[in-house]
Amino acid sequence: MARPLIVAIDGPSGVGKSTVGKAVAARLGVAYLDTGAMYRAVGLAAKRAGVPLPIADPGAVVDLANRLDVRVTGSAADARTWLGGEDVSKEIRTPEISKYASAISAIPGVRRRLAGMQRSLALESGGVLEGRDIGTKVVPETKHKFFLTATAEVRAKRRHDELAAKGTPPAYEQVLADMVARDHADSTRADSPLTDDGTYVRVDTSELTADQVVERLLEAVGKA
Repeated sequence: MARPLIVAIDGPSGVGKSTVGKAVAARLGVAYLDTGAMYRAVGLAAKRAGVPLPIADPGAVVDLANRLDVRVTGSAADARTWLGGEDVSKEIRTPEISKYASAISAIPGVRRRLAGMQRSLALESGGVLEGRDIGTKVVPETKHKFFLTATAEVRAKRRHDELAAKGTPPAYEQVLADMVARDHADSTRADSPLTDDGTYVRVDTSELTADQVVERLLEAVGKA
């Protein structure tokens, strides 16, 4: 039995993974799974439970994650994130929840819980998965692996513009500082750090449009 098509897209915050991942999934006619949204949902649940930052009791967060029903549904054009029966798609996209997501993603027990769910979904139905350890931990065996990069300044401007479109953006300098801190946390954590292990096709998106990045990925998938 042939394995389903699985495309892994990894990279740091603000590099365009979601935009590109959705477009690639739509063009290929496969499912789209934003794994970062799952970590954000657990982060939101931790905030609601009164867990402070920095996290002093990782075990309590693991227990919380193991009790949660976190799902990502919908098509690439209408992906939604659910926490239990609640649609939290918009609520998880704030700078505060980004900090929670980074903190809880460094907890090995949380990563094992969510990575296991992500792998099961990928092997069952395939699709485009984007995150920070898809090609190294979740589905390392897929032959379609892409690592997107861009300068911190470019990524911060993209994120700032995204937040501005929603109404109340923080200052660009704060967005940049938060992004640099997130990069450091993601790249230095002991469990499943963000890293290009040499098995990826690496694409610098700094001077490319989203459409140009999509075309590069589709071309590479077609040749593999």
